Amino acid sequence: MQERIQQLRDQVEALTAQTAQEVEDLRIKYISKKGLISQLFDEFKTVPNEEKRLVGQQLNVLKEATIAKINALREALSSSKGEAEAIDWTRTAYPVRLGTRHPLTLVQQEITSIFARLGFAIAEGPEVEDDEHVFSLLNFAEDHPARDMQDTFFVRNTPDTLLRTHTSSVQTRAMLGAQPPIRIICPGRVYRNEAISYRAHCFFHQVEALYVDENVSFADLKQVLLYFAQEMFGSETKIRLRPSYFPFTEPSAEMDISCNICGGSGCNFCKHTGWVEILGCGMVDPNVLENCGIDSRKYSGYALGMGVERITNLKYRVSDLRLFSENDVRFLEQFQGAE
Repeated sequence: MQERIQQLRDQVEALTAQTAQEVEDLRIKYISKKGLISQLFDEFKTVPNEEKRLVGQQLNVLKEATIAKINALREALSSSKGEAEAIDWTRTAYPVRLGTRHPLTLVQQEITSIFARLGFAIAEGPEVEDDEHVFSLLNFAEDHPARDMQDTFFVRNTPDTLLRTHTSSVQTRAMLGAQPPIRIICPGRVYRNEAISYRAHCFFHQVEALYVDENVSFADLKQVLLYFAQEMFGSETKIRLRPSYFPFTEPSAEMDISCNICGGSGCNFCKHTGWVEILGCGMVDPNVLENCGIDSRKYSGYALGMGVERITNLKYRVSDLRLFSENDVRFLEQFQGAE
């Protein structure tokens, strides 16, 4: 009998199972009421008295080992089943390619973060606007070329409705809705009726800033412009202001920065001048303040605006504006490390 016990023990140690049903079959075969081990216990009655103690110990060890083995097989199957169920077979095959933010988004967020450090809050407005907020309140003359169909997208059947040509309309809404101090930055998409080329597009992105309060001077504007240029393009960046004209600012200026490619020594990008134009700015025209219900005798302010594509061109040296809107993966993949 001891030999049979040893044989069964060897069999138990070698047991394997691939399914839950196989485990159940093994349980029935070995430890059920009619199983092999139960049969040995039935035969235990015939064992001589002097051998019962030893044989009984061996039987108990065999039974415990068999129960432990079957439980181990059952647990192994349960864990492997859980792992299989945890796999989402509907997922895309590995490796999963991760996308990145668009270069225009990266630059726009960097611009807004710089102005946020100066206390500017983000303001937004509708892209489909009316003539009053886009032109009239901003001191545009009735015969200004921007009002013409050749320069602006007007909505058919509603001639006073148009796609905004600049985010200055957000500034007029802000001034109409609140009294100074006003310190806002207005990022967004704008539209102009232009032929699409490497240097122009019918839609692009702008970021404009407005600050209106008591005793705001051109010196305040110049300091903000210098801070922005050095934060955006490096601490060695220099700026210069050239007189210009905008209907909504007086005096007005264009701002150039020292070329970040040649360092100001002159190259093809800056047309060998050492300077690159990046934005327009000026003191808010008193007429604009009065149009928006702000006392121009008490308050003054400055405004500035820049094209995000222009800044992105300078930062990443992209020569063709059309690349930003074509969704060419070969182009966009180059900005994966720019996060």
